[in-house]
Amino acid sequence: MRWLGLILCLLWPLGASGQSRTVLPSELSLTATVEAMAHTPVTREMILITLRGIYRRHITLEKLVQPDLEGFSWTQLGLDSWHEERLDGERVKVFTRRIAVYPDRPGELTIAPFTHKLTLTDERDAWFEHEIQSEPLHITVAPAPETSDWWFPVRRLRVSDRWSNAPDQLAPGEGVLRIVQVEALGVTPEMIPPMPELTSPSAMIFPHPEKRLVELTPEGPMTIAFWRWTIQPTNDTSTIVEPMSFDYFDTTTRQSREVTISAQRVAYGTAVPETPSPQSSERAAPYSLPGWPAALLAGGVFAFGVGGSLWGRRLTGRSGLERFSIFDPLRRALRRSARRQDLAGVRQAAAAILRRDGGLDQKRAMLRDLDRSVFDPHGVPADLRGFVRNFLNTRPEQHGR
Repeated sequence: MRWLGLILCLLWPLGASGQSRTVLPSELSLTATVEAMAHTPVTREMILITLRGIYRRHITLEKLVQPDLEGFSWTQLGLDSWHEERLDGERVKVFTRRIAVYPDRPGELTIAPFTHKLTLTDERDAWFEHEIQSEPLHITVAPAPETSDWWFPVRRLRVSDRWSNAPDQLAPGEGVLRIVQVEALGVTPEMIPPMPELTSPSAMIFPHPEKRLVELTPEGPMTIAFWRWTIQPTNDTSTIVEPMSFDYFDTTTRQSREVTISAQRVAYGTAVPETPSPQSSERAAPYSLPGWPAALLAGGVFAFGVGGSLWGRRLTGRSGLERFSIFDPLRRALRRSARRQDLAGVRQAAAAILRRDGGLDQKRAMLRDLDRSVFDPHGVPADLRGFVRNFLNTRPEQHGR
């Protein structure tokens, strides 16, 4: 019992000092630090701030109160981080928050202190409130360079230009989707320039709604913008989509730069000859089937309701039979997509039929009309079943056998 009492007497001062209502400055601290920059930041340029708290007391509850950040726009870079570290041989709790701020005006700007409201425990395990504050931050901001265009300061920029398929080898009546992707580090979505206007002397261009996403990284927000257009030539040869450009300010090299997205030729396959497939390039001469084989084949086809259409046709084995409605997989896919109101499926099957059979001017025009009704924001919704019915019933004029 004597040894037990001695141990309790020795431990009591440590427990009392660790959980006392008296909070020493060395037990709790909060600092706000501006990331070092080799230059004076300009208006709307990203400035990174790190908040770091070190705590040697047990914390029951906590809340960080952020000042108004007058004169700045800001965004928090992810969730707060809590972890343990060993400092001077002692395990401590460490709190971290990353913030990106963007000055709205030049001059000497001040960020007021951040306040961390903590709930601690005393020697009787009772809760009590305690606050700590960081020191205020003073930031000098230079005016942005004069520009007549959109002011776009960015730490790192990458632009890619993609097409849904080869723009100079389109099938008759087909359109092509162009996607320009802009990835900008150090900016928020509203800072990226508006989607530019894409122009062409003779193509139909249908702009899609712009889409912008943001990913929060330790280096700052990474904003990704998608600019999209559907483009379709209006003649049987080709057209040119004109180049477009925008300016930005590289905050790393401190230079103004220009991004130019190059011009592109858009054309149907008739302007760039396609290599015909072996199946479609070798067509047998017309012939009639003699004897019983002809009777059996005609009877089988007649049972399916299409025997009468066999007379005088050019058949090439399976590929010839597939041209009839009941056997043709493309026609079945076209009707099935219309029943499901699957616009993409209808357009894909119709374009495949044009590529296989050779496009009639009437069918090409019908496909262009479908694209207009789909992509025109003021257009009437497309009647897919009516389109399929008219598309399949349109046939070339017969001038004799």
